[in-house]
Amino acid sequence: MFYRSVGEIPPKRHTQFRRPDGGLYREELMGEEGFSSDSSLLYHVGVPSAIVDSRVWELPDARTVPNHPLKPMHLRPHELFPGNDWKAADVVTGRRLLLGNGDVRIAYVAAGESSPLYRNAIGDECVYVEDGEARLETMFGLLHVRQGDYAIIPRATVHRWVPTGDGPLRAYVVEANSHIAPPKRYLSRYGQFLEHAPYCERDLTAPAEPHLVEQADVEVFTKHRGHGPSGLVGSVVTYPTHPFDVVGWDGCLYPYTFNVADFEPITGRIHQPPPVHQVFEGYNFVICNFVPRKVDYHPLAVPVPYFHSNVDSDEVMFYCGGDYEARKGSGIGQGSITLHPGGHSHGPQPAAVERSLGKDYFDELAVMVDTFRPLEIGEAGQTSDDGAYAWTWSGRGPQS
Repeated sequence: MFYRSVGEIPPKRHTQFRRPDGGLYREELMGEEGFSSDSSLLYHVGVPSAIVDSRVWELPDARTVPNHPLKPMHLRPHELFPGNDWKAADVVTGRRLLLGNGDVRIAYVAAGESSPLYRNAIGDECVYVEDGEARLETMFGLLHVRQGDYAIIPRATVHRWVPTGDGPLRAYVVEANSHIAPPKRYLSRYGQFLEHAPYCERDLTAPAEPHLVEQADVEVFTKHRGHGPSGLVGSVVTYPTHPFDVVGWDGCLYPYTFNVADFEPITGRIHQPPPVHQVFEGYNFVICNFVPRKVDYHPLAVPVPYFHSNVDSDEVMFYCGGDYEARKGSGIGQGSITLHPGGHSHGPQPAAVERSLGKDYFDELAVMVDTFRPLEIGEAGQTSDDGAYAWTWSGRGPQS
């Protein structure tokens, strides 16, 4: 991302920077790809590498099973948190795994409790807020998160989710094994958003000031690589001082938010392909969003998508607002998630094509994740599967 400077920093990097009591602040470089990509320098009161304890954290169930026999699926994640179950859940330990592969995992959570301090040491996270509000506390500072926000949290960033609304904080969580960033084609060679990009620097919100906390013996729940399900294990690491002891930082690596309402849709006379809706990318996956927009204006346009077979990818759609025209008649509603796996041709429901003719505006909101390796089904995906979606195009299922 673009350069930012927050709080107190010395005029020259890697030089003495002293506290009011005369001691030195501890400088930490947090960087991607060794020393070959984006980084930030953070200035700590305490020693960032000092720990006093470490114990096992039993992660939420991360096991997956193949989508076999192959079929499209309709998941209902709201059913994972019935009644008031959300009140006892938090965004970190309460998330339920829907889908995953060796590159990315997709989870859902409805939360009412504050999370523990958390560090994902495996990859970046993209958390889309379906509903609710929260205070996202990080070692870089505070972010106030609201409905429609994507929160992009770089790998190894210590942070905590604190719901602040009256109802549940509903979050759709994309955990990468890589970094998550704007598509390269939206950026100049120096990282500035180009004129054709559907959003720009003005639409991004980053921490504006340090968030200092003084506390001793602080636990941080850490997800890292290991021999557990999906190659994940967890540890609870205790630090003698609070990780939120950063008096200032500067650089191009930090958490930020982007609200889906600030995405400027790209339209055309005929139906535009999904890449025009792309918002972020990671290794072997992309994230797109379909927002309310004027649709195709050729006199003979067919506004809903044509049938398509993405032979190199699995498609996951999260329907989070409005009325998704192409899925009418399939049981899809607010909060639904569909999986259209590679090897299965998919497209609008049978009556949706004729019904869409003559429409000039779609009031829909959906977040799409396309993966370039097959997705397997997590425990929450198995639990929330409606079992009938695969047969909605034909009108009948297997003969008993």
